[in-house]
Amino acid sequence: MSTESKLAVVFPGQGSQSLGMMNGLIEIKPELKEVFATASELLSYDLLDVITSGPEEKLNQTEVTQPALLATSYATWLILKEHLKLKPTVFAGHSLGEYTALVCANVISFEDAITLVAERGRCMQRAVPEGVGAMAAILGLENEQVTQACTDAAQGEIVSAANFNSPGQIVIAGNNNAVVRAIDSAKEMGAKRAILLPVSVPSHCMLMKDAAVEFETALNKVSLHDAEIPVLQNVDAKPKSSSDEIRSALLEQLYMPVRWVDSVNNIKDSGVIKVIECGPGKVLSGLIKRIDRSFEIFSIQDRASLEKAVSS
Repeated sequence: MSTESKLAVVFPGQGSQSLGMMNGLIEIKPELKEVFATASELLSYDLLDVITSGPEEKLNQTEVTQPALLATSYATWLILKEHLKLKPTVFAGHSLGEYTALVCANVISFEDAITLVAERGRCMQRAVPEGVGAMAAILGLENEQVTQACTDAAQGEIVSAANFNSPGQIVIAGNNNAVVRAIDSAKEMGAKRAILLPVSVPSHCMLMKDAAVEFETALNKVSLHDAEIPVLQNVDAKPKSSSDEIRSALLEQLYMPVRWVDSVNNIKDSGVIKVIECGPGKVLSGLIKRIDRSFEIFSIQDRASLEKAVSS
């Protein structure tokens, strides 16, 4: 890779978590345990123990998943940046991953971010009791078709596109019954698959508006700084460095859709040819390949994948 090449680093969101997701990385840098010790002190439970040993039901609770993913992805970044020969041009994160991007861009401290995302998870869960909301993946339809399916299915309730993940892969969210109706409508339109997702809160739809109002109190207590590296934010897929713009977009992110396709296209338009997924799993790598196959894409799970990512 030439010195003129540009690099983007992206951070995953909920759904990428798994038990043992730090095992291959702690081996590389045992000092990373301090990252989790700091988070554990703030959270009043042993975060690394939950990540390593479970139970899986606890790791998958929204208020635990969010700090677990943030800490794991941030720890991965601490390893990666020691080996990078090239400074990233831009950061981006999918949903919760946006907070990791902001920590890595020095917009927010790790300590503040851990506290903030744990509260974000609690606000989301309180806003919509379990069983009231739902999310579903719709595969094989155009954006306009999914939008129409949601409009037809609403019937006075809320259901809308929540994540534009890749062409033909859209996640919807809203009231449980409305989401089920939208699934039926999508199938009638010819969707390849339309399935409910195993989540406890309907993220990125207007049911989260109350969560955003409550979360604003916590967010306003935290100091944000201008980004050292621009961060593409989910609500409009545009790179931002201003702390004021970033703060406003974080609130909107709770109830507005994640525009991941637009984000990846804007990464491409900025001249980036190499993307490294910094965090557990390979969900974003798969989505990026579906959006634009011209990228060099890497994910980091262990020493071998780290060496591959930084040597190319």
